[in-house]
Amino acid sequence: MPSTRKKFNKAGQAFYEIRVSRGRDKSYLTRRWYVPEGWSQKAIDRELASVAAEFERQCNAGEAISRAEKREKAAQEAAEAARILTLKQYGERVFMPSKTVTISENGRYSYQGYLDNRIYPVLGDIKMPEITPAQITALLLDIQAEGKAHSTVIKVYTILNSLFKMAYMGDMIDRNPMDKVERPKPRKNEIKETIPAAYTAEEAGKLLEVLNAEPLKWQAFVHILIDTGIRRGECCALKWDSIDFKTGELTIRGNLCYTPAKGVYLDTPKSSRGRVVYIGEETISLLRKLRAEQASKAVSAYVFTQEKLHEPMHPQSPTRYLKKLSDRCGLPDLHPHKLRHTFASVAITNGADIASVSEALGHADKSTTLRMYTHANAESVSRAAQIMREAVKKAVNKG
Repeated sequence: MPSTRKKFNKAGQAFYEIRVSRGRDKSYLTRRWYVPEGWSQKAIDRELASVAAEFERQCNAGEAISRAEKREKAAQEAAEAARILTLKQYGERVFMPSKTVTISENGRYSYQGYLDNRIYPVLGDIKMPEITPAQITALLLDIQAEGKAHSTVIKVYTILNSLFKMAYMGDMIDRNPMDKVERPKPRKNEIKETIPAAYTAEEAGKLLEVLNAEPLKWQAFVHILIDTGIRRGECCALKWDSIDFKTGELTIRGNLCYTPAKGVYLDTPKSSRGRVVYIGEETISLLRKLRAEQASKAVSAYVFTQEKLHEPMHPQSPTRYLKKLSDRCGLPDLHPHKLRHTFASVAITNGADIASVSEALGHADKSTTLRMYTHANAESVSRAAQIMREAVKKAVNKG
């Protein structure tokens, strides 16, 4: 038999609490019935009895549950719904939104491209718990069989590894299929890149000589890249107030980026922190001339601007320019990032310590700098061998 008790909420509104014993552990199920305005007590008693009787029937039939049980049921249903998401649904609803705080806009654009073009067409419509290691391995082998670069295969592997790890850690899946997927290895017959990832000091010097005949803007731009090793986008984002002409300090505060979806936009440096780098006297002199030249045409806060505009230089312009310059100066594959590698290689080869070079490059992890330096030229490899031979010879002579 249900019991009823009149109560009032915080707003002073009257309601009746209906309680039905569950017959176990002295627990009860309750519900509220609010009194309609203007009803007589007789009408209230009659309706309350009817509502209480119906609630008792629901409790006895197992149709009514407690608030805690409702919350638990809702959580179970949500978890179950998440478990049957397809890979594409999980990628769009969970994985990619989570990347807004962990990777840059450019990084997200790259991820989305691989998902849309490589992963979703093959695995996108399959439910997350049903995807097997064999299906993932087959996808990676198919991409490799198309003759795509090894870096493309590794990128797909990396994205899938991150996606399934997130799903597993979030209890979306009971097992991580990537645990049984081997990291792809380069094909045996894959042609290795023969073009060095960095220039020698002599080649960099040749480039600077060729630059003397180029527009002042590009002379200054390339000099900065060689002097500092900063990123292309960081150089495009430089403002005049970031330069100390007395000390040669450049303060890196931003990174100019571009994606087709967003266009050109200013982001934080890749390492998410500013830093100070240093330029030489020749570069300072070029920048003074560039500032005077720019002031005679138009005033801009940015050091490098678009032609006849105050807007900053498009971040893809240096790549296009250097590609054309490459043919004229005889240096293969001239690219801003290659000059960044050149800075690291030449600096370390000539005695600069890893920590200082890493700081200048804006690397969050020194191992990234070391990997960049492994592209060292033949001269540094030869020097390493010579050091080893001399050490052995010295040890033998002591004996």
